[in-house]
Amino acid sequence: MLAAGTSSRWGEDNKLLTPIGGAPMIRRSVEAATQADVGPVVVVTGHEAETVAAALAGLPVAVVLAPDYAQGMSASLKAGVAAAPADCAGVLICLGDMPFIAGTTYQRLVEAFDPTRGWVAVLPTFEGRRGNPVLLNRVLFPEIVGLSGDQGARRLLAQHADKVLEVAVDDPGVLRDFDRPESFG
Repeated sequence: MLAAGTSSRWGEDNKLLTPIGGAPMIRRSVEAATQADVGPVVVVTGHEAETVAAALAGLPVAVVLAPDYAQGMSASLKAGVAAAPADCAGVLICLGDMPFIAGTTYQRLVEAFDPTRGWVAVLPTFEGRRGNPVLLNRVLFPEIVGLSGDQGARRLLAQHADKVLEVAVDDPGVLRDFDRPESFG
């Protein structure tokens, strides 16, 4: 779960700490991932790391710091991949500002992932539009390490387009992130 960003488009407050139903946004996002029971959940922090980690108190997660988080999303991706278990076949890259993804969506992506079929990524679609989270095959880890700046895995998905499996889900939460306060309404 990527939760290291500065929320620069949000304003002065850290958007991940914005309450949703009485709990911080990041907690809601992480709870959905932990309830899906798809493997260990690692939360990558950076900006206001201690406060974000405190919002996760009591949840069964590992928290890792991306010390160079200010360099952009690539720093978070690298920290998350580095923290992945050595024997994992892939990782689900989840975004902390997407609290409305259903646990069943996480499960569907993991169930659809079959590294023996050559998939380098599995991602959800809702009404034909690609969303998040994205499950990345371990074979992409060396390429992730080569990323820099504020780029995520989108370029890698484009480079390997013929090896990306899209899974249709009935979950509008895969498209709903919060980058600006007005998107919160």
